[in-house]
This record gives sequence, C-alpha cells and structure tokens, in this order.
Amino acid sequence: MSVLQARELVKSYGARTVLSGVSLTLSPGQCTGLVGDNGVGKSTLLRVLAGREARDGGTVEAPSDLGFLTQEPEFPGSASVAAVLDDALAEVRIALRRLDELAERIADSEAAMTEYGEVLDWCTAHEAWDADRRAELVLDGLGLGFLIGESGVTGERLIGTLSGGERTRLALAMLLVRRPGMLLLDEPTNHLDDAAIAFLEEHLRGLSSGVLVASHDRVFLDEVCTDILDLDPNVSGPARYTGAFTAYLGAKRAERERWERQYAGEQEELKALRSAVRVNTSDIAHNRKARDNDKFIYAFKGARVQQTAARRVRDAKRRLEELEQEQVRKPPPPLRFSGAWSAGNGSGPVLSLHQVRVGQRLAVDRLDVNGADALLVTGANGAGKSTLLGVLAGDISPESGELLRRKGTRIGLLRQDVWFAERDKPAARLYADAVPEGPNLGELGLLPGPALGKPVGQLSEGQRRRLALALLVAANPHVLLLDEPTNHISLTLASELEDALRAAPGAVVVATHDRWLRRRWDGAHIELDRGRMH
Repeated sequence: MSVLQARELVKSYGARTVLSGVSLTLSPGQCTGLVGDNGVGKSTLLRVLAGREARDGGTVEAPSDLGFLTQEPEFPGSASVAAVLDDALAEVRIALRRLDELAERIADSEAAMTEYGEVLDWCTAHEAWDADRRAELVLDGLGLGFLIGESGVTGERLIGTLSGGERTRLALAMLLVRRPGMLLLDEPTNHLDDAAIAFLEEHLRGLSSGVLVASHDRVFLDEVCTDILDLDPNVSGPARYTGAFTAYLGAKRAERERWERQYAGEQEELKALRSAVRVNTSDIAHNRKARDNDKFIYAFKGARVQQTAARRVRDAKRRLEELEQEQVRKPPPPLRFSGAWSAGNGSGPVLSLHQVRVGQRLAVDRLDVNGADALLVTGANGAGKSTLLGVLAGDISPESGELLRRKGTRIGLLRQDVWFAERDKPAARLYADAVPEGPNLGELGLLPGPALGKPVGQLSEGQRRRLALALLVAANPHVLLLDEPTNHISLTLASELEDALRAAPGAVVVATHDRWLRRRWDGAHIELDRGRMH
C-alpha cells in the first residue's frame, strides 16, 4: 500500500488564501483526524488531496487506490443501487477473474507466477473473496438494510428515490465495500444514528488502509484516530498531535498556554527595546557641567560613555528589528461566552408545562424547569426536541395544556436555523446596536476578527449561530434554550460552550445529538420518543 504525502500546499480563491504551507504524511493503518474552525480549509484540503481541485502551490503524491467521500454524494439519480454496487465491486471481480486466469498459466510461465503473487496480495489486502457478504453487512450496519432482499441487494431501487441522507450513507457504504488503500472522508458521520456510527467506528478500526477524516463528532475522533491534524491558528501554522481527540485537547491547552506566555514575553521585550532606542547618548552621558579641575577626565570619560551608549542603541535597534520580524502573532481570543452571562432567577420553577399537547409531535404531562436547572433533552430525529424548546420559549402554542412562566423571566432560544432581517449590517454593528452597554463582540471570541466587519448575510451558517448566541447571552436571560448548539461550530468553541454551560448562573435546556456533550452531561436528562417524555 502506498503512502499519501503532501508538502507545503497552498490554495487560494481569489484574494482569499485558504491553505498555506500545509504538509502531511498518511501511512497505511494510520487514521488522522482533520479538525479546525469552519472555513479553515478542511474540505478544501481533502479535495486537493483527492485531485478534485488544483492546488496553487506545493506537491501531492497520492496512491491511485484512493477513495474520497464528499459531503454531497455524486451518484446520478437515474442509476440503480445494484449498478452502484457493481461499480464498487468491479475492481475486486476483475482481480478475482485475473487470479483464475493466472492460476491456469502459473506452471508454464515465470511472468504469470510473478503476476499471480502480486494479484493475490492485492486480493488478500482487499478481502476480495468476502466482498459480496461484506456489502450486505456494510449496508445493514449503516442503516440501509431495506436495500437487501432475500436474494441479496435489490436492484430495483433508483438512486433518485433515496433521501439525501440515504444517498450519503450509500456513498460511504460503497467506499467501505471497495476497501481502497487510502480513504479521505469528509464528515462521514453525517446522517448516521448512534448504531450506524458505532458500526463505522468498528469498521475503520479494523482497516489496514490509511484514513484522513474531517469530522465534528468528537467521540468518533476519539474512537478511531491515531493522531490529529489541526488547521486552526497556531504559533507555527497547522500542527499535528499524536493520539486521539482527548489527547489532542490536553496538548492543545498546554500549547495555548505556551503561545500566550511567548507572546506576552516578546511584547514586554519589544516595549523595553523601543524604550532603549529612544534613549540617545545625551540621556546616558553625564549631564552636569564639568568643573575646571576635571575637564580632562570628563572629556575622556564622556567620550567612552558616548561610545558605549551608541553601541547599546545600535544593539537595541538590531534586536528590535529582528524581533519585530520574527515575533509570534497574537493568539486569537479564546472562543468563549462565559463571563458575559450573569442572570439568575432564584430557586423553584421558572417554567412549567402541564398536560401539553402539540398534535402528534409532543405530549408532556408535566415538566418543571427550575431557576438553576441544567436539563439535557435527547431523542431521535422527529422525537419532538425542537417542538419542546419552542413551547418553552413561547414560540409554539400548545393545542391543549398550559405553559406557566414566572413573572419577569427572560428566555433566550438558539434555533437550529438562524436568520437576521438586517442582512446588510456588519456583524459587529448589529451586535453593538442591540447591546450598547454590553461587552464588545470581539472580546467574546465568538467570531474571528475578519468576520466582525462582514455583513450578516455574508457570514457562514456557523458564524450566524455564534452571533445569535452572543446576542442571546448579552440579553442576560434567566433561561437559555439551545437547540443543537454544537452544530456548525468548531470543536474548540464546542468545548468552550460546554465549560460555560457548567458554570451558567441561570437555567439551561439543551437539545442535542452530540454524543460528546451527552456523555459529559452531569445535569438532569429527559429523552423524548415520538413526543413523549421518558
């Protein structure tokens, strides 16, 4: 199996440089997690490595036996599932036929014997004899068992009849069936439930292929990765960390502390050097008027002092020029909102639901949210999580039952889909207008510097959610309702968000699929199943 190597990759879109100086080596059996904030170039890097996009600089050496999973499947809608499977298994079937042909000539030809060994090695590495059974196992494991009939994979279904999530899962399944020597995966856990993710994790751990995977699923990265490549800003650019995601978090914290110490130390030195350069020889030499009886000694020593002072100024200037060119850039502000939110509303219930019904979507006999509660809401898609938050926020009126709210209680809701009416207004201005007395948006660290001046309509989905979160917290709510808060945000911000929630002074209700957040939640927990609480 070949190694994938990239050196000093550069990729720009117009005046915007997305990748700069990115290098990596991926070997068989290695699973590298690709992490970084939205927009840092994770998907771009995968496309460049796969040869789907041209690079502007650097080199790539990729094996021919490479599989690439995009976030948007590329199947033609008119193709059948059976045709897609046949295409995935084509190499395996060709290799097996070739092996049979060579077996008949092996006794008469040394060349045939050599080729037979090579083809046998390839078939063994790709588990060719087990490919058809593997196809059924993979389809079933990824939640596509309905495509398997009594006689195997059914061929009647057309790709166009599958949902977007089903097509994405099918694309992933076909890659796993094909077993290329190198896998590039862009968000492979999208559209997978917990059982399918567990199957994928086990499957990837058993592969001898090299795997480079971009994912927002922190549990997944912790389960499968041997190392992490971080594209977020760092002292020396993109950095690689040995170990899975938990080890990466520890190393990242330590590295951040070293970066901050180095920056602070260099700024102190720069301040001292600039002060020294401003001091000229007349400031250092004797300023008193020489007396008649020591004019000779004063002239002699004064010249020595002037020379020493001049040398010191030259040395300070030289060091100042070097440090101004070589100094590390200022660390970006940590992604946080803790410290901006201070509201609490005492003990006892601030929100209560009694016998609430919303069609077939939600049925809650009683739910009390106290002033300092931390409540986690989980459940499958369509279980009613968003509906529950909408009812608690007062956005959805129940068909029966009642919502009781303590007088004066302020509620903030972060929806999954964020929309702003003033799309042409810069993010920082929109925030300042809404929160004139609050902390500066840039100080919160929720948006990178360049995004602060962008019109809201030009922000990415993740950036709009960050802005919405900043506005919610600045409003000092007594109850904060968060619907999938870690969707479309960086892993760094997700960790900062969780830390802030643990120290929240008010009530917090979080609806999420995020396994990492769920595993570390230490507050109350309710599960919804078809709208009913458990």
